This record gives sequence, structure tokens and C-alpha cells, in this order.
Amino acid sequence: MGDQAEPTLRPIAGPAELDLFCRFPYALNEELADDLAAGRRRPEWLWVALRGDHLLARAAWWGRAGADVPSRLDIFDIDDTAAARLRVGERLLRTALAAILPGTAPRPEYGRYVPPDWRANPAGKRAVEDRMRVLERTGARLFVERLRLEWRPDAPLPRPSGRLEFRSIRDSDELLALLAQALDATLDAHSRHDLAVLSVREAAIRHYDDELARYTSPRDWWRVATLLDGAPVGFVIPARNDYNPIIAYLAVLPAHRGNGYVDDILAEGTRILAAQHVPRIRAATDLGNIPMAEAFQRAGYVNFEREIIMTWSCQR
Repeated sequence: MGDQAEPTLRPIAGPAELDLFCRFPYALNEELADDLAAGRRRPEWLWVALRGDHLLARAAWWGRAGADVPSRLDIFDIDDTAAARLRVGERLLRTALAAILPGTAPRPEYGRYVPPDWRANPAGKRAVEDRMRVLERTGARLFVERLRLEWRPDAPLPRPSGRLEFRSIRDSDELLALLAQALDATLDAHSRHDLAVLSVREAAIRHYDDELARYTSPRDWWRVATLLDGAPVGFVIPARNDYNPIIAYLAVLPAHRGNGYVDDILAEGTRILAAQHVPRIRAATDLGNIPMAEAFQRAGYVNFEREIIMTWSCQR
């Protein structure tokens, strides 16, 4: 019956079925075994659509270790040669979501890593857009496209200009105050969404609690940039997540934007991580945040991927 036969939809039985799940190539495949061992994924969060032993579609969710529900749908693939690929993908997502999430739980956002020139390759463009169409059938909409950036040790290390001084962030209260200032006229899509429903202080607290406070790398890496008289100009949060050293956050305060200080602040964050002899430093920024993207380029960061982010009813 070919594509007309109804597929079997189920979660994987355990790590022994990772080879089955990984028959579709994707950048995150190599992380799955470690994620399962660390509790960032669970077998019941990794779903497949099968016709016999043929993999037709797959989906995987990620969450923080110990979380009851996942916080992100970060793997979704369909057999690009199958005529019924959109219908099968939709059935898999709807079935898996109903099994994984309680009825009142918001659906986690979807993120897909794609080549930086994905629109220029007809086959690659169709594959990305097919996956987006399946998500749209379940009610998701495009939220933002982001640049994924990487600095490697063979790139020149940015040198200090001498215009700014840097010190450690004193405590969480100081950081929250700086975050609140940085949100003024932000170009970041997630922050703009938060500010539509939260006060500036609440949005700063959400970002600190949900992201920055969770990094276990040393907090003495975090830096405030000041003028020579000690007045704060901005700040940078170099950190290490579960996978890579990263520039987790960087901001120039509104009163000091337009003076090129972003280059000095990014250079400081890069130097702090490079001093740890890391193999790479990762960062990301929204496609529409052109000033930040250009700053990363000047600092030697390369746009090695993009990320498509979709959400259901603009949920966070």
C-alpha cells in the first residue's frame, strides 16, 4: 500500500533504539546519548513514525534535567521522499504532543538549525519549508529566525581599545538593574514579546531566572563595562552551557549606544572564554538585529548556521 499504509507512531523503547531514531542526519544526533544519560531527554520524549522498519518521521523534545515536561521541540524530521510526508509528520506531532504534555501545558517552542544559505538551495529550502508547513498545520507560526555564530582559536583575538574598563558584576541585584536598562528599545524578539506582557523588571527577572542563573560556569567571568570614571556602559555574560562555551548575553546601555562600545564589550567576553583554551565559542542573535550581527562579524565570529524558531500562539 506504500504511503497509504498507516504508520506506527510511538516513543522509542530506550537508548537501544537511538540508531533507529538517528537514521535521519541532523546536527543534534551526536548529543542524544549524553542527553538521555543526563536526563535532558527521556525515551518517552523521542517519537518515531514507522512503516515496518522504515523511518517516516521523528520528533524529539528537550528539557532541563529533572523537569516534568520538556521546554523545547528541537528535532523534527520527515522522509523528504515520501508523498504523504506532511500528513505523517502532522499525525506524529499531534499524537506525541498529546502524550507528552498535560492538557493545560503550553506547547514548547520549536527550533530548527538550518544552513546559513538555506534559501539558496532548492532542495534544502523545500525540506525546511515542509517542516514549517507541518508545524503550521498544528497551529504554530514563525516567531523569529536567528543567526548562530562561532569563534575559533585560529581567528584573531580581539584586542582591548583602552576606551573602557571592566569589572566583575557585584551581585544579582546589579545584574537585574542592568538587564532592565538593556531592555529599553531591545531588538531581541523574545525580549520584545516578554515586554508585551510583563513589566521591564518582571522581564529582567524572567530572563535571569530562566537562563542566566542556571549557568554553572564561574560568575566571575561576568563583566560590567565602564567608562574610565566608573559609569556603566554595558555588560557581557560569558558562560558555558551543557554543550559549549557561549556569549550568553551582551548589551550596551541605551545612553551609550552608537559609540562602538559593543566591539569592546564583545572582545572582553571573547577574551575571557578564549583564556580557558576552549575549542570554540558559540553565540546567537536575531536575524533582524543587524548591529549585533555586524559586531560579531567584526570580532571574527562566523555565521555557521541559522535557527528557525516557531511558537504556538506566541507562547514562550
